[in-house]
Amino acid sequence: MHDIVYLFKGALVGLMVSVPLGPMGVLIIQRTLHKGALSGFCAGMGAASADCFYAMVAAFGLGVVVNAVQAHELLLQVVGGIFLLGMGLKVYFDNPLKQIKQRRAGRVSKTGLLGDYLSLFFLTVSNPVAIVIFMAVFASMTIFGEDPSFAGEMLVVVGVLLGGGIWWYTLSMLVNIFRKRFRLRVLIAINKITGIVIAVLGAAVILLAFAPFMSKMFT
Repeated sequence: MHDIVYLFKGALVGLMVSVPLGPMGVLIIQRTLHKGALSGFCAGMGAASADCFYAMVAAFGLGVVVNAVQAHELLLQVVGGIFLLGMGLKVYFDNPLKQIKQRRAGRVSKTGLLGDYLSLFFLTVSNPVAIVIFMAVFASMTIFGEDPSFAGEMLVVVGVLLGGGIWWYTLSMLVNIFRKRFRLRVLIAINKITGIVIAVLGAAVILLAFAPFMSKMFT
């Protein structure tokens, strides 16, 4: 019974961190609209896997990983921002018609799906703030109770992956249902808007990373 409770709590946390549609959610919707539900789901699982990794770090208090992330926080933020900026530009200049033709011809390759997974994994894992979020959520919800065990902590981590997977599967399926109602002009417009939003967010992440240094220069 306790095992199910731990798994349920982890799934709830996974849903809590996945449901808010940040830049990752926007990218996953875009992938679904242009490449189909499977592509969107694979991208979503990349984000969920990164969340699972940080949940594991928060649950087990892996000091080496935490220290490494803190020591390279600026680098991670800059790399994540550059990746977001590049992804936004790629989305902006993508040709939806070419992607639709490839999907109809059944040419969505395993490499393409792996690329969808890895791109969202690295984008999500490059956000070191995730560790703090999971630590705060675990503490506020008293996830592990008064006597935490290794098995319980592992079940919570698995639950985080499960909860994220459930959300991204549901979202990609829902978007895929309505995707057929979009005309090409609408898809192109969505591509452009999504690309701009992601690129601006990437530029903002880079600027925020250097904000402390810039403030010192002008004071």
